[in-house]
Amino acid sequence: MTIKIDGVDKRIGLALSGGGFRAAAFHLGVMRKLKELGLLDKIDLLSCVSGGSIAGAFLALNWRKPDVLDRLDNYLATRSIAVGSVIGGLLDPFATRLDKLAKTYDDHLFHGATLQDLKAGPRLYLNSTNLATGNMFFFVAGGNGDSEMGEHELGVVKADGFKLARAVAASSAFPPVFPPLKLGTDEYAHAESVEYVTLTDGGLYDNMGVNPTVRDRNKLDYVIVSDGGKPFANDDRPTEDGVVVLKAGLDIMMEQIRGLEFDRLQHRHLAKLGPKPLWFSIDSVEGEQQPGDAAFASAIGTNLKALGADQRRVLSRHGGALLAARIKRFAPELVMG
Repeated sequence: MTIKIDGVDKRIGLALSGGGFRAAAFHLGVMRKLKELGLLDKIDLLSCVSGGSIAGAFLALNWRKPDVLDRLDNYLATRSIAVGSVIGGLLDPFATRLDKLAKTYDDHLFHGATLQDLKAGPRLYLNSTNLATGNMFFFVAGGNGDSEMGEHELGVVKADGFKLARAVAASSAFPPVFPPLKLGTDEYAHAESVEYVTLTDGGLYDNMGVNPTVRDRNKLDYVIVSDGGKPFANDDRPTEDGVVVLKAGLDIMMEQIRGLEFDRLQHRHLAKLGPKPLWFSIDSVEGEQQPGDAAFASAIGTNLKALGADQRRVLSRHGGALLAARIKRFAPELVMG
């Protein structure tokens, strides 16, 4: 899945950030615009985090099915899963809240699919955070390649039969609402050195999914970074409450990581060591189609609750408009042919 530019095959990656259903709907607008521009089926690699993993995994599983984007839109309009998953996990002595979350994804999106069922689509990374090592832990499949899971420090194992819903749940297990996914040596042999690993929301490590897009093994020429996460906002009444201070501290750290990842992409490209980056964030007014779209979209919560028609319409419109503006300004060659 490449695009020819001046007779040369070029590979495009798409990174989909975390941010709950809000981010998924924002990314849906990006996907719709890519399809309109004739670029969606040219995407060679998807790197996804949390809410982005919901959208990216569903797209990859249903690659080139004509109704895939409409079905994703319907899902975001009709399902609210966070509250049900929490309550279900508390009441069921045989399942955790994360198990309930994975089952919800499986029932309504993935229907028993495993990583090996993604062969025909683009290469897909579903990114989580390994609390045992502090590293990014990925599930990767598609692109007619091997299905694997692991990380650079402990190692990688084959994962053909791993349930897609569990991988997405691990990527979107935002604390403290959902506990981490625990993997023992029966599923991940390299866990032996740390007894077991626990995987939580990928946004703790890299909420934009940038890391796989700059790896030498993937050799991308372009990377589109769709950032639908929570932008940091000034607070005119900063808190003194201990618990809220911890949350604010986490938000500040994530904002710092976000800025560093943008710099990393730019500097690697300028040094001819990485793909040409096209990135945009949900709070950007540069490129918005209608005044107020950025403010409205940014104010929507980043939970897993069903979105109203107005919310989905603005999120989709805004994501598509920002993508179109970045391509026009920085990479018009992608659509000139």
